Amino acid sequence: ILGFALGSMVDGMQSGAYAYEPQRQPNFTKPQTTPNDFVISLLVLAAAVMRSDDKVMRSELDFVKKFLVQQFGVHEAERQLLILRELLNKNYDLQQVGTQIKQYMEYPSRLQLMHFLFGLAGADNHVHAGELKTITQISIILGIRNTDFESIKAMFVKDTTSAYRILEVTPDASDEE
Repeated sequence: ILGFALGSMVDGMQSGAYAYEPQRQPNFTKPQTTPNDFVISLLVLAAAVMRSDDKVMRSELDFVKKFLVQQFGVHEAERQLLILRELLNKNYDLQQVGTQIKQYMEYPSRLQLMHFLFGLAGADNHVHAGELKTITQISIILGIRNTDFESIKAMFVKDTTSAYRILEVTPDASDEE
């Protein structure tokens, strides 16, 4: 599903629907974009999550690499990983990046992005409190409804009520609900 969403975004970017860092142009033209714009934004968010627990784990790098290889092939994935390594050493304005993603990405695709970020956080079999805080912040910036956020979160952060939150019902819900 994430692959389909990302593919849709790349198609949209090629038609000029998304810009990570738009060039300054007169108001009567759309910003020029490249398919790389969305990937850079994705990598900025991934780097923020990876740094949020004060250590970058090999399992997290492997998770991102596997995703990039599946989406873009080995050669392009290696190039993007070099960019990720640079991003891990810098701080970026999550508000700005998230606002651009929110503006140019449809809501279902943003939900898939949240799945990706939670998968990344859980790549080491534990979602650290710092990672959860960063993902929550990104979720708010992306305009993710709280019920959707809690449902996705419950898939990765397990407790006794996780199944109920995934289904978006209360523990006292009937079988029909």
